[in-house]
Amino acid sequence: MDPARWRLRILAVLSCCCCWISFCCGSIHRYQLSPFKPWDNGYTFFGGSEGLYASGKSPSHINFNVQFRRTVESAARHETMEHSTGLVEALLFTLEDRDFIGVTNSTGERMLCCTPEASKLSNCRIGEVILRKRENGWPKTFQTSFQGNKLVNSFSEDVNVTETGLYTLYFVFCEPQLQGLQIRGRTIWQSPTGFLPGRMAPLLKFYGYMSLAYLVLGVIWFIQYARFWRDILQLQNCISVVIFLGHAEMALWYFDYANFNATGRRPMGITAWAVTIGAMRKTVSRLLVLIVSMGYGVVKPTLGGITSKVLLCGGAYFVAIETLELAENVQRVDDFSNKEKLLLVLPVAIIDALFILWIFSSLSKTLESLQAKKQTAKLELYKRFTNFLALAVIASIVWIGYEFYLKSTEAYNIQWQNAWVVLAFWIVLSYVMLCVICYLWKPSQNSTR
Repeated sequence: MDPARWRLRILAVLSCCCCWISFCCGSIHRYQLSPFKPWDNGYTFFGGSEGLYASGKSPSHINFNVQFRRTVESAARHETMEHSTGLVEALLFTLEDRDFIGVTNSTGERMLCCTPEASKLSNCRIGEVILRKRENGWPKTFQTSFQGNKLVNSFSEDVNVTETGLYTLYFVFCEPQLQGLQIRGRTIWQSPTGFLPGRMAPLLKFYGYMSLAYLVLGVIWFIQYARFWRDILQLQNCISVVIFLGHAEMALWYFDYANFNATGRRPMGITAWAVTIGAMRKTVSRLLVLIVSMGYGVVKPTLGGITSKVLLCGGAYFVAIETLELAENVQRVDDFSNKEKLLLVLPVAIIDALFILWIFSSLSKTLESLQAKKQTAKLELYKRFTNFLALAVIASIVWIGYEFYLKSTEAYNIQWQNAWVVLAFWIVLSYVMLCVICYLWKPSQNSTR
């Protein structure tokens, strides 16, 4: 077999690995009568985790406005227990503070809450979260207690954050008598520049720049399109559609993030449109690369009997990616669980793998056909396209490895300020691929020939 064909197949198999890692938000966290869960020797509820930019002159703010609701049985137990305080704490800390929370006893058991045994190991108050303060006063706790036999306890607090960092919030109680406690309300996290979470904030400018980049590409492309409109191919019309969708998607994401930054909320309208246009752009882009690889418009005028299969594969991908993106973005300010995400990522990854295999298989056949017919000009064009596609696959595999390392280790949290680059890479790579296709198949007086 031709060595070039073997290389294409190897690249196809390697690039399939790129489909299994997801590309991977929030500022107003809402809680709807959510329960606490056991953790070490206490009970906790995860309130959120955000990267906040701050300084002494421009602090960030975290505002608590929540209610704790306990059961009637819990209130009754509180009245009968002599040392019961009904204490609930808000525990706020950074990555650097984690080793200053809790202690390990002589048997290796981890303890979050202070007990008579733990008080001998650490200077703590029995029934409270065990903390050792650093020089800057962190980590911090904010306390509130149930009074008498009341079932509801309201808790409000405004915290100034003067250092940039990744902050995590837990609500904690240590008394077993409070089992069944639920939380309701919200916390608001705001940096000096707005409500956008630290990992997402740089994407606001990025989407603005990418919108301009697509606009510049569109202007250059349509100037050429207008000059040679008599010799335009259907393939070039497809390229025009992808450029338009790319610009529309970047502009909508910019307005979505700008609104999120200003209000702390993600309205369904703008986000849903951004997701839908993005899903259309990704689908049409894959179809474009596929039909280019098949030689459509260059080697053969039509796709023949496989048109329905191409459209079916495109339709399936659109439904899968639209479902995933809607679940990830519409009216969400937090990431959803890995199990939920896996169910939605899996169909996208499988269809993407089929696309990649189909693209490289078609490209191999097209190269063989052009070589057999000795169409040197077209063969040279497709060789250039193949070389770039190979480079794109290699770059993708390297980046997938980096992304896997980043998300499977503590580095993803430590480097939270650079997390936006993970998503930005794929957007830039897609744009560069489109630029290369525009250059190779630009409108000219020789297009139809």
